[in-house]
Amino acid sequence: MPKVLVSDKLSETAVQIFRDRGIDVTFDPSIGKDKDRLLEVIGDYDGLAIRSATKVSEKVLEHAPNLKVIGRAGIGVDNVDIPAASRRGVIVMNTPFGNSITTAEHAIAMMMAVARQIPEASTSTHAGKWEKSRFMGVELTAKTLGVIGAGNIGAIVIDRALGLKMKVVAYDPFLSEERATKLGVEKVDLNELLARSDFITLHVPLTDKTRNILSAEAIARMKPGVRIVNCARGGLVDEAALAEALKSGHVAGAAFDVFAVEPATDSPLFNLPNVVVTPHLGASTCEAQENVALQVAEQMSDYLLTGAVTNALNMPSVTAEEAKVMGPWVKLAGHLGAFIGQMTDEPINAVNILYNGAVAAMNTAALNASVIAGVMKATNPDVNMVSAPVIAKERGIDISTTTQGKTGVFDAYIKVTVVTAERERSIAGTVFSDGKPRFIQIKGITIDAEIGEHMLYTTNEDVPGIIGALGNTMGQNGVNIANFTLGRSTRGKDAIALLYVDDPIPQAVIDQLDKTGLFQSIRPLRFEVA
Repeated sequence: MPKVLVSDKLSETAVQIFRDRGIDVTFDPSIGKDKDRLLEVIGDYDGLAIRSATKVSEKVLEHAPNLKVIGRAGIGVDNVDIPAASRRGVIVMNTPFGNSITTAEHAIAMMMAVARQIPEASTSTHAGKWEKSRFMGVELTAKTLGVIGAGNIGAIVIDRALGLKMKVVAYDPFLSEERATKLGVEKVDLNELLARSDFITLHVPLTDKTRNILSAEAIARMKPGVRIVNCARGGLVDEAALAEALKSGHVAGAAFDVFAVEPATDSPLFNLPNVVVTPHLGASTCEAQENVALQVAEQMSDYLLTGAVTNALNMPSVTAEEAKVMGPWVKLAGHLGAFIGQMTDEPINAVNILYNGAVAAMNTAALNASVIAGVMKATNPDVNMVSAPVIAKERGIDISTTTQGKTGVFDAYIKVTVVTAERERSIAGTVFSDGKPRFIQIKGITIDAEIGEHMLYTTNEDVPGIIGALGNTMGQNGVNIANFTLGRSTRGKDAIALLYVDDPIPQAVIDQLDKTGLFQSIRPLRFEVA
């Protein structure tokens, strides 16, 4: 039974989901705030469900040898060391859609608040003043809203803004013209957005490319009197530069829910007129908190029980339906990679993966991860589908993928080619109707081989005596052959043999075969077939 630790505040309903799915769950929100206790207990768990209080550092991961998945109930994962988790093969999931409506609504509310100076007017009125003429606002109707980032949340903001009869322009490098038309928004570049917008709202993650996307220079290019809303991530806007623009009057107002440093106890934006600030409330509604908690519980349970991967940040997503269909193909991909990895002694420069026929329409990103994991296990048995691509990238291995329609007799197959400085080596395989993976081609030679835990691969010239030498040597040493497959290019040329045996082949047997002088190479192989 998988074990999950919930170390932050999640709803009891979410915790019950784990129980109902047959998972042994420990619900103790106090652990997330106690670093020493977290280090003490984390080693017992397969999964860790968190919000923002628990900090999952590399040190925590070092104490978690059994950990397979971290689930963040919410979008932001600043409290998780994702590179360290990836190196250790731990999937990191978040719940990007559970609080989308709530965050979008907060952005709209903040835009209205700064347009009408509602917080300041409220404070003044509470103080017994009646400063009606002081708080002159602006309408949203017919104003141009510039949306930076038209993803899930940005799209909801666009929809609400159009409902308010605003004109909307959007900057997003990944926004297609077709999608822009469907959203009812005009796609523009960043400079045009800055020049045309009466209001600007940000809905992008914080990355090296988006950090200070609204810099001092960008703010200077904005339309005078613009109002800026940031309910996305602190660090997207140069707060000091914005403060100066507010003081000069170039920017008429700002509404910020997020800050470069949080908790924000001080900011250049604090105590400036017509600046609305809230303490990162974008996702703070009862509905959103419940939604993300339920979502993370379902996602983690699905992964631990079925292998389905949803909303992972360091692993291709695989739905439960895909996991059922792709299971044999994922195994085959791993076996192909494992064969190549065990056969290759020199440094690998590139791995080229070809998907032919029906498999080309599957989730090839997940299949790629399985191939790479198989390759890397030859030198690092602890890698998995999460960590292997990271390690391959660190080693400078180029990974390429090709998909094509059906060619040949098989409805689908995968071919893996590894390139080193000395040679190229390839193997292909398919999945038969019985769901069993098979090797169908090695070194360009056609073969039909079952895959067993313990195997022996040999290459030789196509001459008489090979079968006898293999059979006699195995028999003399008590090695039972479960299956035996031969293949050759043409008569008298290159030939291969692949034996599926019951137990590991002792080195003495390999040495005895080598002494016959019949074989160019002899390689014992092992595959994870369970």
